Amino acid sequence: MGSPVVLGIESSCDETGAGLVREGRLLGHAVASSMDEHARFGGVVPEIAARAHVHSFTPVVRRALDAAGLRMADIGAIAVTTGPGLSGALQVGLAGAKSLAYALDVPLYGVHHLAGHVAADTLEHGPLPDPCMVLIVSGGHTSLLLVRDLARDPIVHLGDTVDDAAGECFDKVARVFGLPYPGGPAIDRTARDGDPRAVRFPRPLTGPRDARYAFSFSGLKTAAARWAERHRIQGEDLPLADGAAALQEAVADVLTRKAVAACREHRVDTLVVVGGVAANSRVRALAEERCRAAGIALRVPSLKLCTDNGAMIAAVGDLLVRAGAEPAPLEVSIDPSAPLERAALHPKGDCRVGKGREAASRLAP
Repeated sequence: MGSPVVLGIESSCDETGAGLVREGRLLGHAVASSMDEHARFGGVVPEIAARAHVHSFTPVVRRALDAAGLRMADIGAIAVTTGPGLSGALQVGLAGAKSLAYALDVPLYGVHHLAGHVAADTLEHGPLPDPCMVLIVSGGHTSLLLVRDLARDPIVHLGDTVDDAAGECFDKVARVFGLPYPGGPAIDRTARDGDPRAVRFPRPLTGPRDARYAFSFSGLKTAAARWAERHRIQGEDLPLADGAAALQEAVADVLTRKAVAACREHRVDTLVVVGGVAANSRVRALAEERCRAAGIALRVPSLKLCTDNGAMIAAVGDLLVRAGAEPAPLEVSIDPSAPLERAALHPKGDCRVGKGREAASRLAP
């Protein structure tokens, strides 16, 4: 008998996602975003996000099933994001997933949100090479990881962000520039007409004495804010396109430089770039250029799988099922600030205080 159909549920921030995966193949998925409701606040409002998940949960699951041509009775296992993220948002997804698992009498698996981003690539490019280098770039996380068997082995962190993540930098600078939320896509669009060499923004933590694979974008954010401030103090029009292009180039340069260096040092010939910022056009283009020059295979999911979605959570659940992993206990809870150690995340009892770095970075001021 083959592996079961796995339903994945994602509700860590402002997207309600459901996806269906079986034996590494995406059968169907659907996403509902509450982003428009948060835009006027300049970031995600936790209470609005939680209410939106309540309203969207059942319709999104139904849409995913319809897209796959399946019925509820066809589901053989359920995977759900248990952290990190917004506490209330995670609770909605977990409560819904538990209810479905109980009603269908199928096993439930808790999944780390960032492991979902890693697994998203498998839905388009097949199993991950063992080992592979993974660069996660999102709203609150920038990490360089050495990944072997995602379902069985611990995940090795070579470097993480020490302050602002890449996506957080884009969001905050976009606000200073007067661009709309979310900042990442706005910066990308604006940069198309700009000159990336027009402004000499710093490349943080790239000096010979700096932590080799750590990331820091707080100083870059400040440099961009001061650049904008100088123009305004002098009564000059802000050259937005040039500023956006130069900022984007600085971020892409740091990310890809460190990722390729890590591949060379650890003799890994595949780099996987995932997360919301992996949708950035310059990050993708520079990663492709530098990987080609270094003889490294580059894997980046399509845009629809870079941002939060239920398919990526289902992909992790599918890997866990096929690896014979233990399902989550009945008392499984959430951990809004869970570190990425393994793909499965089965916290029990009271969750840790905090909303998680990725979600908190996107909150309205």
